[in-house]
Amino acid sequence: MNRVTTLALVAALAGPAAADPLAHTFSIVARDPATGEMGVAVQSHWFSVGPLVPWAVGGVGAVATQSFVDVSYGPRGLALMKQGMSAPDALAKLLAEDSERDVRQVAMVDAQGRVAVHTGAKCIYGAGDTTGEGFTCQANLMKNDRVWGAMARGFAAARGDLADRLLAALRAGQAAGGDVRGRQSAAILVVKGAASDKPWNDKVLELRVEDDPDPIGELSRLLVLRRAYDQADLGDRELALHHIDAAKAAYARASDLAPDNEELLFWKAAGLYKAGDEATALPLFRKVFRVRPDWALVVPRLAGLDILAEGPKAFDQAAERILAVAPPRARRAAMDEWKKRAAK
Repeated sequence: MNRVTTLALVAALAGPAAADPLAHTFSIVARDPATGEMGVAVQSHWFSVGPLVPWAVGGVGAVATQSFVDVSYGPRGLALMKQGMSAPDALAKLLAEDSERDVRQVAMVDAQGRVAVHTGAKCIYGAGDTTGEGFTCQANLMKNDRVWGAMARGFAAARGDLADRLLAALRAGQAAGGDVRGRQSAAILVVKGAASDKPWNDKVLELRVEDDPDPIGELSRLLVLRRAYDQADLGDRELALHHIDAAKAAYARASDLAPDNEELLFWKAAGLYKAGDEATALPLFRKVFRVRPDWALVVPRLAGLDILAEGPKAFDQAAERILAVAPPRARRAAMDEWKKRAAK
């Protein structure tokens, strides 16, 4: 949407909604009955849709607020559901209090899988919604009126976890025509089905693409990378428990998901070295150093952290063995820094 068109649309409202941000878009809000996870996925031809549309809290529910956006539908809707109100009742209450409800498009799902959706009568043409068991798809300013139905069918037919199925819905919506203006940004947010006393752990994932010619494709790439890092984290946790085989398996899965990521490769090598698998670890270190020699500088900086080995003597031996496979210039730079730090 160009600036002139945007200003014309805002001016045409001639009311409080004129000050609201725009998020003409298509989205899905859903709950996975198998895991209880809830989430939102969205794509728009508008910069940085992620901070506006998707809202979710573990054990409570998920909300998508779009069209001429009143962002408060997200936190206020979640607050009502947390108090025990169903998604339909929460949405009905907020709409009743909103004099600009005719330009809103809002969808909600609660922790029991009850869904509610509203598409205002004044949402821009190419607007509509459809619901299914535990999910709702909604869109406005679409190329045609097939988009939201295609999203629902894509979600229902998809396999995998909730994030996989949410992205399948977005792909189906785009394949059916998508936003009439094109593509720019996308986001996905998934939370756990049950709340804990550590709410920062209740978020399964949150990924955003702010500006990209293929935001759904980029979001899919980031999801794979997120899963790779999750496996690397799992490997670290298993290693800390001395579950060596489980740690190796997790590191292997991380590498399979992101084989060219030297960050994951370095820490995989570090974990394997500490586990005593020097024969596997050293070639991995060599590969990392070849891609980016400055990784050699990281090795001496791990002294005292028990990441490569436990105890000063064991660390010194480990560092020497690892730096021996670094390129000569990188090895010298790392050794010089190591000596300077040790002399202080």
